[in-house]
Amino acid sequence: MPADTASLFMPLELGNITLPNRIVVSPMCQYSSEDGFANDWHLVHLGSRAAGGASLVITEATAVTAEGRISPRDLGLWKDEHIVPLKRIVDFLHEMGSFAGVQLAHAGRKASMSPPWMGEHTVTIEEGGWDEVVAPSAIPFAPHYKQPHELSEKQIDRIVEAFAQATRRAVLAGFDVIEIHAAHGYLLHQFLSPLSNRRRDAYGGPLENRIRPLMRVVDAVRDWWPEEKPLFVRISATDWADGGWNVQGSIALASQLRLRKVDLIDVSSGGLVPGVKIPVGPGYQTHFSEQIRRHTGVLTGTVGMITEPAQADHILRTGQADLVLMAREFLRDPYWALHAADDLGQKIAWPVQYLRAASAGVPSREPITADEAESLRFA
Repeated sequence: MPADTASLFMPLELGNITLPNRIVVSPMCQYSSEDGFANDWHLVHLGSRAAGGASLVITEATAVTAEGRISPRDLGLWKDEHIVPLKRIVDFLHEMGSFAGVQLAHAGRKASMSPPWMGEHTVTIEEGGWDEVVAPSAIPFAPHYKQPHELSEKQIDRIVEAFAQATRRAVLAGFDVIEIHAAHGYLLHQFLSPLSNRRRDAYGGPLENRIRPLMRVVDAVRDWWPEEKPLFVRISATDWADGGWNVQGSIALASQLRLRKVDLIDVSSGGLVPGVKIPVGPGYQTHFSEQIRRHTGVLTGTVGMITEPAQADHILRTGQADLVLMAREFLRDPYWALHAADDLGQKIAWPVQYLRAASAGVPSREPITADEAESLRFA
């Protein structure tokens, strides 16, 4: 059960790990892989946020099959050869005192698209794309996306097994946390929403059928993921569209996920259908996290336009979430957590290489020794 309130720099125990603060680097697609392999870009991108004080750093959406990528440039974990370069990153995150998470994903009908800076278009075979994309039902995301093929039950079985095998590889790579991606209009979210799931079999229709693929994936992941290690699920709390997935469904889903030993629900929203009106503003999604947390007793994380230390601290102190996940603000400032600690008067360890610069010119800051920094970072 979650505590009533916390604060930004209060530790959080999750399974066999204890996060030293409640600041998490949210998954951010980088579209910088070749054949799914992690490379120096991913090491620097993820490693700099760990050096910046985040307690948990989660990889971008990491595809469990080659055809489940959003684009040909996505990170992957569909073959054993992907393990070694990811382990290199995990080891560095650990050296920086951060825990390492991987987000396992399948894009479904949103697959085989171009990286965003190349304009939104489908990718041809010649450009590294693939002909067939799959979905619960043969309904494209938008007219300029590929027409998906409706998954057979055997194909669903194979995708569930792909999540299981990716989990096996995540164990070998040394990850501390797995997050299953069931949000933002990707495959598992497509099964959840009546707007994208028109099936008439055991995977469509009533809520208990539409959540079945996600339940199967959770069970398959748990078969390989050690029981003591934390398991997250990211959901979109609402589609922001009439007749779509909504908060009531999310509360019911979260209750079932808790029974399956999911440790935390990472609560986002939207992504299933284009053109919806979303009331975007600072912390605009935190009330979804609060509702799920209050009604189910499960730990939650919240995301979306969280930029200021006092804002993040307030979210936790008022019981809206147990973790704050940030993306764009960490792109603007990789050292956000270190700066937030200064703003809120909390002790946190800078990398020992930066100690002199970190305390220089700040008379009110009491310099700390390298030994003290080491003890803070691994506390």
